[in-house]
Amino acid sequence: MSNPQPQPRRTADWHNRQPLGILDDSIDAMSAHTTGKLPATPQRQTFKYSAGSVLLLLCFVATALIAPMLRLGQASGHDFQFHLASWLEVAGQWREGILYPRWAEWANWGFGEPRFIFYPPASWMAGAALGLLLPWKMAPGAFIWLATTLAGMCMWRLAREWLPMPQAVAAAVFFAANPYHLVMIYYRADFAELLASALFPLMLQVALRMLTSGWRELPALAAVFAAIWLSNAPAAVIATYSLVLLFAVACFLRRGVSPAVPGGAAMAAGFGLAAFYVLPAAWERQWVQIAQVASNNLRPEQNFLFTQASDPEFVLFNWKVSGVAMEVMLVAGIAAVATARLRRRFAELWWMLLTLGATSVLLMFRPSAFVWRLLPDLHFVQFPWRWLIPLDLVFALFAAAAMARLRRPWLLVFGLIACTAATAALIVPNAWWDSEDIPAIAAGIHAGRGYEGTDEYAPVTSDPYNLPRAAPRIAKADPEMQNVTPAAGVRVHIERWNAERRVLSVDSPQAFVLAPRLVNYPAWEVRVDGKPAPASTATDTGQLLVPLTPGAHAVDLRFVRTWDRTTGAAISVLTAALLIGFVVLLRRISPGSASALARRSELRR
Repeated sequence: MSNPQPQPRRTADWHNRQPLGILDDSIDAMSAHTTGKLPATPQRQTFKYSAGSVLLLLCFVATALIAPMLRLGQASGHDFQFHLASWLEVAGQWREGILYPRWAEWANWGFGEPRFIFYPPASWMAGAALGLLLPWKMAPGAFIWLATTLAGMCMWRLAREWLPMPQAVAAAVFFAANPYHLVMIYYRADFAELLASALFPLMLQVALRMLTSGWRELPALAAVFAAIWLSNAPAAVIATYSLVLLFAVACFLRRGVSPAVPGGAAMAAGFGLAAFYVLPAAWERQWVQIAQVASNNLRPEQNFLFTQASDPEFVLFNWKVSGVAMEVMLVAGIAAVATARLRRRFAELWWMLLTLGATSVLLMFRPSAFVWRLLPDLHFVQFPWRWLIPLDLVFALFAAAAMARLRRPWLLVFGLIACTAATAALIVPNAWWDSEDIPAIAAGIHAGRGYEGTDEYAPVTSDPYNLPRAAPRIAKADPEMQNVTPAAGVRVHIERWNAERRVLSVDSPQAFVLAPRLVNYPAWEVRVDGKPAPASTATDTGQLLVPLTPGAHAVDLRFVRTWDRTTGAAISVLTAALLIGFVVLLRRISPGSASALARRSELRR
């Protein structure tokens, strides 16, 4: 087949043509990406696939995903209360002038916890912003709507570089509405993981570009990798190992380590950008009961597909997720076989996707238990079925590419939509619907009662289950620092009380032990009369205690910036400056690179 040279005014038309319906012709069409030439046989013009039209379609898909909430109310999944409490907490601290919260004041019934040091900030900052812009009852649905739309757009950007436009749009829809997203939305209410999942296609797109453009894509990959780490920690661990695997496959196929060098540098730069969160979260783990994150039913060995645990309710949920996983595996496997001939043109891409998909499948089954024990920090993923995130990406791309094998590709689209609808029909009616969760959490904060804390973020000296649910702001402890009682006979004036600082004036005729409603944590600094003072800890609860001598005292409790937070912020700023300098240097070295890249992008279209 002869391929004439493209004309500038015709280059944007190729993405708007329908596939021929057989794999060989589709491959010839897709080869235009690598040759820069258009297929000689013109195809019938149909619909203009502009970014705006694709966005409009994905907005419709996202609306369909949250449509049950418009009728049934809020789906209150496993993590719903945790996320909404964080959003409400952050919005309240913003009103106090704390722009980047670290301490969750109302957790553990008002005694607090360092939740925002350990939980990535992207989801709770986005949720709090939505809560300030919209009624709180609308914020969760809006978050889901935005995240699934983002997921589709990221997949579309990836797929359009390798597939004809109709298949690229199909891949975007398949990924946005994939069955595991339904599990996250209706069963788990894991908003942070949903946001991280949306960024995975963008990460793969930039990683693939790096294989051809090399160091030029380093800033982009670093930024996307950092964004995932700032969205959800378990998904970020999966993203880290996924990138390592993808670059390892590229090195094997190219018989050299050249792909791994810029890839490794980009990942290091990504860690640098996210260091303001990653470094404190890593260093301060020694100060909290982080081991609780993998306790009881949260360990990987108890969450492989089709678990045989003793808890019937736990097993029921696991088997539902296992059914979803098997559905995705089946479609992805069939589509991978159907698109095997793509190896003739896109060997690297096909093998990378196949390896990523196969690895994701293997890690969900019990024989991979030794891998979970061997690889560093992999156990923090907790649930092996979380590897459905990269598998969903493979599923969407392979399923969309397989459309070219069918003479009636709409049959595949209809079949996948039917599968998603069937999955929704099983999940949605069995979800927990409780529209009173948000008002209850908001009422607890407003009334000063707070909300339940998180085991893994409790300080090592604390037992959150012994903390009283109704405690005064200021109490006193007995001389043995065991029992806490109301501060009778002590005059206390609260001059300032917010999430990160409490200023008190205390006057007592005798020595006593001040017991503010606060658990002890190394970042809390105690000053009495302007001087650093030692603090003790109640043995049964972990409450912070301040011994005071008779007389009047000024007590100042501050949540101070520790060295790890200062260092992490400095690394992030330095890394961002270096990446900006790197981009500027590239443009100065090659001033025509931007226009050349634009011309190549136009040829793809």
